[in-house]
Amino acid sequence: MIPAEKKDEDQSLLPFGGLEKGIVLQEKNIFHEAPLDAKRCCQLITKICFLLSQGETFTKTEATELFFAVTKLFQSKDLTLRRMVYLILKELCPLSESVIIVISSLTKDINGKVDLFKAHGIRILCKINDSSILSQAERYLKQAIVDKEPYVSSAALVSGIHLMQSPANQDMVRRWFSEVQDAVKSKSVTVQYHALALLYQIKQHDRLAISKLVQVMSKSPIRSPSAYCLLIRYAFRVLEENPSADQRSALQDFLQTSLRHKSEIVVYEAARAICSLTDAPGPLRTAAISVLEVYLSSPKPVMRFAAVRTLHKIATTHPMAVTSCNLDLESLITDSNRGIATYAITTLLQTGKEYNLDRLMKQISTFMSEIPDEQKIIVVESIRNVCVKFAKKHRSVLNFLSMILRDEGGYEFKKSIVDTILTIISEIPEAKESGLTHLCEFIEDCEFTALSTKVLYILGRDGPTTKTPSNFIRYIHNRVTLENANVRASAVSALAKFGIHLESLRPSIIVLLIRCLCDSDDEVRDRAVFYLQVLEEPELAHDYVVQEFEIPLSNLEAALLDYQSSLSDTPFNINNVPMATKVTKDTSSQKVSKVGPATIATANLNRAQKKLLNCLQTTNYFQTNKPFKKFLNLQH
Repeated sequence: MIPAEKKDEDQSLLPFGGLEKGIVLQEKNIFHEAPLDAKRCCQLITKICFLLSQGETFTKTEATELFFAVTKLFQSKDLTLRRMVYLILKELCPLSESVIIVISSLTKDINGKVDLFKAHGIRILCKINDSSILSQAERYLKQAIVDKEPYVSSAALVSGIHLMQSPANQDMVRRWFSEVQDAVKSKSVTVQYHALALLYQIKQHDRLAISKLVQVMSKSPIRSPSAYCLLIRYAFRVLEENPSADQRSALQDFLQTSLRHKSEIVVYEAARAICSLTDAPGPLRTAAISVLEVYLSSPKPVMRFAAVRTLHKIATTHPMAVTSCNLDLESLITDSNRGIATYAITTLLQTGKEYNLDRLMKQISTFMSEIPDEQKIIVVESIRNVCVKFAKKHRSVLNFLSMILRDEGGYEFKKSIVDTILTIISEIPEAKESGLTHLCEFIEDCEFTALSTKVLYILGRDGPTTKTPSNFIRYIHNRVTLENANVRASAVSALAKFGIHLESLRPSIIVLLIRCLCDSDDEVRDRAVFYLQVLEEPELAHDYVVQEFEIPLSNLEAALLDYQSSLSDTPFNINNVPMATKVTKDTSSQKVSKVGPATIATANLNRAQKKLLNCLQTTNYFQTNKPFKKFLNLQH
């Protein structure tokens, strides 16, 4: 039995667990009772909202019937019930039909004296996707924008922001320009914030108007810190679009002035914008970094996190500019917030010295299991950059990566580690042998097929060139006997490459491939047959495996599809495929069409053609073109 405490905990987390839509729809008759029971009606609306939040779908008929039933509740004067009615109508408006029935009630609320009803009525009215209805209510919306009550004005402005998302309503919202401009001067911080956001959306396609807006607003008193942050972001966007020298100087002065604002969030937003500029002047960036350095010792965890994350971003491009913060970053390594500690260590990895690398990795390993995969990936990417910078430390870095590769984690985390090891192998030749060994140990217990096949491909490509290539054969052969069909097929290809490049290992490889002829998967058997033929006739290896494939894959795909549609009895001739790369026009510029092997369309091909394309996609048959007829003969 479930303990009472546990049962109560589950019920508190999911009060409507196991709720069925049919039962809820049957209860809608309580909306027609007289007199209305406000408490029961609120409970039923809560259940409906719960179903919608859980992804439950309502048909048009169900939503419409429920919508009409809820409209009966407008006769109630109960404030709590009325708020619940507005909430459920806002959810049902996009789903139901004939929502025009509620227009009169909404219009009555908007013109009423109760500000709460007026604001909610505006929000629901803007959820109705009917331009004719909205155009009739435009007068009420414009009046609401300049309403003396901030709650009503903000509701109208936010509704305008939502309406701007629909192209059919954009012209109507643009006609509110003068009212929105007046709302920007409001004494209410919320109204000012929403008005500035809507004003920017109205002008966002006019670069000159946006530039003028930023210049005018930067000289105007802004009471809302949120609106000030928006203005800083708009100024940053204008600076990134290469304005004139005078505009650039004025906007940079505005950002520098913002660093002395009384609000912490405004100061941080200005510092972040300055550090994100691609061509920020040195003194301006130094001033921003000094502000972030002060926030590293803030008593507020959110400010420390924001500052260290921004410094981490700067360190990837300007590591020397962040070295002045190293002392404060060292103190954050032991921070109770693991996110702050992670960013502090990864920033120190970017800015620190070679002799600190081992100590930092040791400190990271103490809490790697306590942070989420997203932060683990950040650590791995930082270590990748550091290892390339300090090549002599590749052994300790590979040992650290191998250790965290054995820890629990998702696909993206494991993929980032594998990519980092491959980068180290490609950048540092001395690390090839040890790096491949760590990857071999990883695929011994890898749950991701994509990573196993990737590692096997690398082993087949780089393994034969190492000092002791025979050490990798055992790991690859284990995959043939212990893994799924995709991994087994990749392992067969990797084994064959060892036999092709190393004559001393060829007899042993042939014996192993012969065992694969009895595999239950046809792809594994086909690869084994093919590579056995290649190993028995070594002169074919250059044509089938070693020589690079020169024909663009997009051209080969088109030629194969044309051949399939022509229903010709003549064998396919790869020599007739054009060598020139086809150029396709894009909406922005001309881009060369590069279609990888995995994108070849095989859905409508018959079994023989699908088998042929499958071989082309998953093996190295793509690395030849001249002896393609020989390959066809081998298959037949």
